[in-house]
Amino acid sequence: MYVERIPNRNSPPAILLRESYRDGNKFRRRTLANLSHWPPARIEALRCVLRDEAVAPAEQDALTLLRSLPHGHVAAALGTLRKIGLDRVLSQGGMQPRREVALCIAMIVARLIDPASKLATARGLADDTATSSLGQVLGLGPVDEQELYEALDWLVGQQQRIERALARRHLEHGTLVLYDVTSTYFEGRTCPLAKRGYNRDGKRHKLQIVFGLMCTAQGCPVAVEVFEGNVGDPSTLASQIEKVKQRFGIAHIVLIGDRGMITEARINETVKPAGISFITALRAPAIHSLVDAGSIQLSLFDQRDLAEVSSPDYPDERLIVCRNPLLADERSRKRRELLDATEQDLREILARVRRAKRPLRGKEKIGLALGAVINHYKVGKHFDVKITDADLTFERKTEQINAEGLLDGIYVLRTDVKPAILDAAGTVRAYKNLATVERAFRSIKTVDLEVRPIHHRRAQRVRAHVQLCMLAYYLEWHMRQVLKPILFDDHDSAAAEAARTSIVAKAERSTAGERKVATKRTDDGLPVHSFRSLIADLATVTRNTMTISKVEDATFVLYPKLTATQQRAFEILAVPMNCCQ
Repeated sequence: MYVERIPNRNSPPAILLRESYRDGNKFRRRTLANLSHWPPARIEALRCVLRDEAVAPAEQDALTLLRSLPHGHVAAALGTLRKIGLDRVLSQGGMQPRREVALCIAMIVARLIDPASKLATARGLADDTATSSLGQVLGLGPVDEQELYEALDWLVGQQQRIERALARRHLEHGTLVLYDVTSTYFEGRTCPLAKRGYNRDGKRHKLQIVFGLMCTAQGCPVAVEVFEGNVGDPSTLASQIEKVKQRFGIAHIVLIGDRGMITEARINETVKPAGISFITALRAPAIHSLVDAGSIQLSLFDQRDLAEVSSPDYPDERLIVCRNPLLADERSRKRRELLDATEQDLREILARVRRAKRPLRGKEKIGLALGAVINHYKVGKHFDVKITDADLTFERKTEQINAEGLLDGIYVLRTDVKPAILDAAGTVRAYKNLATVERAFRSIKTVDLEVRPIHHRRAQRVRAHVQLCMLAYYLEWHMRQVLKPILFDDHDSAAAEAARTSIVAKAERSTAGERKVATKRTDDGLPVHSFRSLIADLATVTRNTMTISKVEDATFVLYPKLTATQQRAFEILAVPMNCCQ
């Protein structure tokens, strides 16, 4: 920001308060205020302030700080949102109501920089209770939570249009599409979506909702759908295929889902009839059947970790068998520990049965005690237990345990994609990309966006809330891709992938990524951040509203000098500090 004197041929020179900003690869300038009516002494005093020089103006001309609000994180998030065109997607090129669009943009950015309830968000946006500059730079004026709820109602009504726009950007005919579901617990009991079901959060006493996320092969979210909390994973698949074919207008995709999602029944009843290709994995019983039938020869993996086989049970399909030695060791260790823990529980019951004083007697009582612990660790099938009225004996089924151990580290991918389109290594790589959906769930549910706790009563409000979190993650995903050089994310993953000797083995960091993690410093000496800590760092950049006493219309905005890390972040994002509309 600087003061510039512009000569005029037929009138006194104009004195303008201006600033430079970056627009892509170009530097541009814009005028913030016309100071031509100011006295020369006051203009010179302002020049000194902008140059960070000492100044002692007369009392009547003293500078006053009217308001200082956290701003850097707002500028980074809002600037990126506009840069990727998410505001244009919401507004449909200006065709949608401006107030609702502005409030939804505010809620998306607020969810990213400081996730909170709608009441807290409304207070953080309002002028008199603002916790950041977001409400000011969007020009929202007075905001209350009821307005935010009404904006959510508008947003959920636009969900199909918004997802179509995102699909046009990121999906095309024949593309790879990742799909997975998760659940999150629910506060309250009046919402019709909240049901008891398989709880992934360890909150068995709470109701929950289920939502499915559709992403590109790189993990960029495209669509989300909320289901009742007792819906099974495979039951959500039909609506997603219909969404792709009917709403998005894409005739053919390769759908990638885990073994619990794309099951045998869903393949035969839903996926194949729709003309959709798929990549999934086989369950353990199916793998055992292939080994018993001789379709999988374990000796194949003496010198390799990947082999493609066929089986008459899977006509016109490919089976890609992988063996990961590290995964084999981990499963063996885990089984051994679970067996030891279960055996310890059984010994405690045996001690109760055989103690001299008040022993546990009767088949029913011993059976009840046994039932409480035998399958606690899900390995009861590996014990042979015999109960009498006065005794209990047990032993491990060693032969069965050893037979199961032979398949440790082995998993089988199943696909109908032709080798000319996607080879065996490419198929494994595509399936492993499901980890990016899990990363999205982690971000949405916990570390970054905090979708819970959910207190909404109406089903449409719950759907709108989850959609809002998905759009916030869409913004976060794009920011992360650009900010990788100063985050702990591996910014040279392409080099690591090129140097990778086996697609089955665990992915390794690149040399540059390892160095960054080890030193906690970037190559240019800056501290490395997590995404959350970088947002907190940028929040220390304030937007300061200044005025000069006893001068009308002499209000202007000042920004502090950025630290090296903050400067680097804005350079990478290529967004301006002044993000006012």
